Amino acid sequence: MFNPTREQVREFFIEAWRKNQAQEVLTALETVAAGIVLEHPEYHSLLIDPNVMERAFPPEDGQINPFLHLSLHLAIEEQLSIDQPPGIRTAFEALRRTRGRHNAMHDVLECLGETMFKAMRDKGSPDGAAYLDSIRRRAGMPPVAD
Repeated sequence: MFNPTREQVREFFIEAWRKNQAQEVLTALETVAAGIVLEHPEYHSLLIDPNVMERAFPPEDGQINPFLHLSLHLAIEEQLSIDQPPGIRTAFEALRRTRGRHNAMHDVLECLGETMFKAMRDKGSPDGAAYLDSIRRRAGMPPVAD
């Protein structure tokens, strides 16, 4: 799933949650996704809503798109599992020790969101070094030396 459509993202989370609730066998990625959903009880009813595939979540309504939120969590879990960008795992662990795992994930999620926004605004690639430095600042760590 390197460039999934909106529908594919939604189907993935809906199916992972359905399989989890039915105690069916999940793939490794579905297991991670179901774990993320478990940490977000506010989305449980949404994932069983038959109309959710067509539902819009415009930012002007003052809410985050839950599928975007879950997807960012999933991206961060992958980054942590492979320590990419290098050093993210160490910075995350520093955050986790002071903020707890879920709050640390949300801190990193904000950094990732800012990094992606800047890349889209500037029509460029995400700046991995700035992303890591943002996480490190939140963890009270010095920036990475150039």
